[in-house]
Amino acid sequence: MYRTHTCGELRIAHKETETILAGWVQTIRKFGSITFVDLRDRYGITQLLFGEELTKLLDESPLGREFVIQATGIVQERSNKNLNIPTGEIEVNITSFKVLNKSEVPPFTITDETDGGDDIRMKYRFLDLRRNAVKKNLELRYAVGRSTRNYLHENNFMDIETPFLIKSTPEGARDFVVPSRMNPGQFYALPQSPQTFKQLLMVSGYDRYYQIVKCFRDEDLRADRQPEFTQIDCEMSFVEQEDILNMFEGLVKRIFKDVKNIDYTDTVARMTWEDAMWNYGNDKPDIRFGMELLNIKKPASVYVTKSDRTDLVGGADFKVFDEAETVIAIAVPGCSEYTRKQTDEIMEWVKRPQIGMKGMVFIKVNADGTYKSSVDKFFSEDRLKAIADAAGAKAGDLVMILAGAEERTRKATSELRLEMGKRLGFRKDDEFRLLWVLDFPLFEYAEDDNRWVARHHPFTSPKPSDIELMINTSPVITDAAKYLEHPYANIKANAYDMVLNGNEIGGGSIRIFQRPLQERMFEALGMDEEEQNHKFGFLLGAFEYGAPPHGGLAFGFDRLCSILGGSESIRDFIAFPKNNSGRDVMLDAPSSIDAKQFDELQIKLDLKNV
Repeated sequence: MYRTHTCGELRIAHKETETILAGWVQTIRKFGSITFVDLRDRYGITQLLFGEELTKLLDESPLGREFVIQATGIVQERSNKNLNIPTGEIEVNITSFKVLNKSEVPPFTITDETDGGDDIRMKYRFLDLRRNAVKKNLELRYAVGRSTRNYLHENNFMDIETPFLIKSTPEGARDFVVPSRMNPGQFYALPQSPQTFKQLLMVSGYDRYYQIVKCFRDEDLRADRQPEFTQIDCEMSFVEQEDILNMFEGLVKRIFKDVKNIDYTDTVARMTWEDAMWNYGNDKPDIRFGMELLNIKKPASVYVTKSDRTDLVGGADFKVFDEAETVIAIAVPGCSEYTRKQTDEIMEWVKRPQIGMKGMVFIKVNADGTYKSSVDKFFSEDRLKAIADAAGAKAGDLVMILAGAEERTRKATSELRLEMGKRLGFRKDDEFRLLWVLDFPLFEYAEDDNRWVARHHPFTSPKPSDIELMINTSPVITDAAKYLEHPYANIKANAYDMVLNGNEIGGGSIRIFQRPLQERMFEALGMDEEEQNHKFGFLLGAFEYGAPPHGGLAFGFDRLCSILGGSESIRDFIAFPKNNSGRDVMLDAPSSIDAKQFDELQIKLDLKNV
């Protein structure tokens, strides 16, 4: 027997109990003729007391950090209690011990506040995983998964595995491809999602399916993106949108309760995509705080059809506003006392390449009811007041105004809103607000190809009221300059995204389940009959054998965990993540393969342009 208890288990109630512990040496502290050793395992830390005789043995053969040892002793009450840890009232008076395995000196300290940078910790990830901070992240991930499985099981969902080696049908991100030795010159693809398989399971009669499943996309990486990631993938038959929303609101609320002990009793807010873009500048707004965007120059937006704002900036002979496609303001509460240095710093922030603006205009709403602006010589105080009032600014607030091209300005103002919300403490890690964003456009216009592309994916159904319009209208765009006038520009998708604290954590749709509508969808995306049958003939054929109405949703499992854990990076919640170049620096992967493997696969590698 290697151990009778774990290093996080013993309490004062175990006093006088003989115990055997096993784990890793965290720290060693010698005080005269006695030595204290902190022993760590997955469950916690226990202090070991080595008396005079055992300390002499340690002098002859010292322990080192991360040595794996087994120690036997008697639990006793500590004289200097450490109430910051669960085992802090006791220690184990060691009677014998054994070194099970020695350790080299670790390349970084294995503590919460480590001295190891990202690169070295990723190279030695098996050591990094010993740190308590990383362990807590993986424990949270496990708790989210366990809560998910319990909820879905209770609601009659069935966990069904789908294949990882599938057919390549690149529609969005690039596929990872896998050569087939038994079928020379042919390739599998790794799934970007189990989309078509879960729809086929609905055709097969498995009306409630789920997987916590790996997915793969060969795309550029960032903090919330990895080449392999995990989804909570779900599908239901004989449902409408409301059924889906209610079911998965319940799932997220259950996760909040099980994992964070939060009773989320608020009604989950709902917002159309158009309102989200108009009021927040993006389709995943953080609604924990206000500061909504205000268009103060009537726009000709490619995103929204709203144009109900009065032009508040025209006729002032201010060239920046007059020549801008749009002018957008936000009222930032409590910041009218900002100094010139502070406003200059924000000005430089919006000029960064990631934001892309040339400058910013400020209006200070002073406590005494006066208005001060960086463009005073162009705008009277009455006009400044009108802009500030329209933006919802109150005494003590600071109005920030950006102007320029519609798309860039809207996006920049959205980023500015989030940045100011963060600076002012409105975006708290321990506050959670859920939102459904609904009624997305079904199509986007690809200007380079003069054709429609699916905003979500090609299996998303239009809203029921738009189905006849889609079937009976040709998707052909005869005048690219007038694509917004084409009926397809106004077709809404029967789709929905769940947003948490300004992050999309899940998205889905009611699916197309009838062959004629699916064929029309493929046609709208530029696929002729031959291409449709080559790529998706199996699905079209399945729709002819009694396909039920169905819909579903997939949550970004890694992202949900990172938000609940208060981190901006999903890498912190993945046991063995890739770096920003898509490499596993611990395994040194990807890497070259043997010439013999190329021969078996009948592949010749041309490295001339590599």
